[in-house]
Amino acid sequence: MPLSPGLLSQALRVGPHAGSHRVALRASISVLVPLLLLWAVGRQEWSIYAAFGAFTSLYGRSHVHLSRLTMQATLAVLLTAAVVLGVAVGLSEHREWLAVPVAALVASGASLVSDAQDWHPPGPLFLVFAFAACASVPSEPSDLLTAALVAGGASAFAVAVGGIGSLWRTTRRPDSAERTAFLRPSYAAVAPRHVLLNGAGCLVAGSLATAAGIGHPYWAMVSAVVPLASRDPRTQAVRGLHRVVGTLAGLLLAAALLGLDLSGLALIAVVVVLQAAAELWVGRNYAIALVAVTPLALLMVHLVAPVPAGTLLLDRGVETVIGVAVGLALGWLARAADRRPILGK
Repeated sequence: MPLSPGLLSQALRVGPHAGSHRVALRASISVLVPLLLLWAVGRQEWSIYAAFGAFTSLYGRSHVHLSRLTMQATLAVLLTAAVVLGVAVGLSEHREWLAVPVAALVASGASLVSDAQDWHPPGPLFLVFAFAACASVPSEPSDLLTAALVAGGASAFAVAVGGIGSLWRTTRRPDSAERTAFLRPSYAAVAPRHVLLNGAGCLVAGSLATAAGIGHPYWAMVSAVVPLASRDPRTQAVRGLHRVVGTLAGLLLAAALLGLDLSGLALIAVVVVLQAAAELWVGRNYAIALVAVTPLALLMVHLVAPVPAGTLLLDRGVETVIGVAVGLALGWLARAADRRPILGK
């Protein structure tokens, strides 16, 4: 089915820069320092915990002062909890199937809080990714404390970086229109169906990928919640299209980088550059951002649980398509239910 002109133009649209360099700088510093510390102590295998904690820096892009602090502090706690919960599930020999319903609960809970607190970026994507990626790796009981300390330390550092950035921003531009007031959560305004759709997306996509025996089924779960972050059908379609096209393009760059077999400081440098590139573009065109996000995710996963590069690339591509298809299908079914005539009306 051909894309409508309106949908195509929206998919190709590149938004304004809107100060994205500041977010890119905060995100780069937030991931660079923890990774350097882990490299210095010879514990690069813990880098995945630090990377997920550093995702805290991505929140509150248009917020400053108490508003940004509140949002980032909330995400610091939740991202750390998601990492630890993932490691706990990783203790089980049945982790592959156990992770699916738990990820669905994480997606529903994160969607609820996101809608109530007006997160930016919205939705449960990063929490689902943090939980499910950690759950996919076999773990030991001692890993629980390690995960809590590393992810918690990285997220706390990201909050501090965000606070410094907020102070610097308002000092230089006191008349800025960025949000400064703390917004109290409004759970009464949250649509329960939207919360349930995110959970259902994880459950269905994760079950399909796991039953098919595809490695890394969490990529299907993450991709399912991407279009569901929006309630607008056209935005859902654009997000899904961006996810697939951007991922496929990013796999080409990932193949080249994986072929270099990077390690140590070279790997850290590439990760930081990719993180910066992702944040420079994610608010402007999601597909372009995914050209950087895809190799970034693959490099971090490959560092912790190495598998042949070809398998890794294939898994990412196939599961992205599965997840996006599930997310778009659920969005369509929800709208179809709204259009269904009520008997006796």
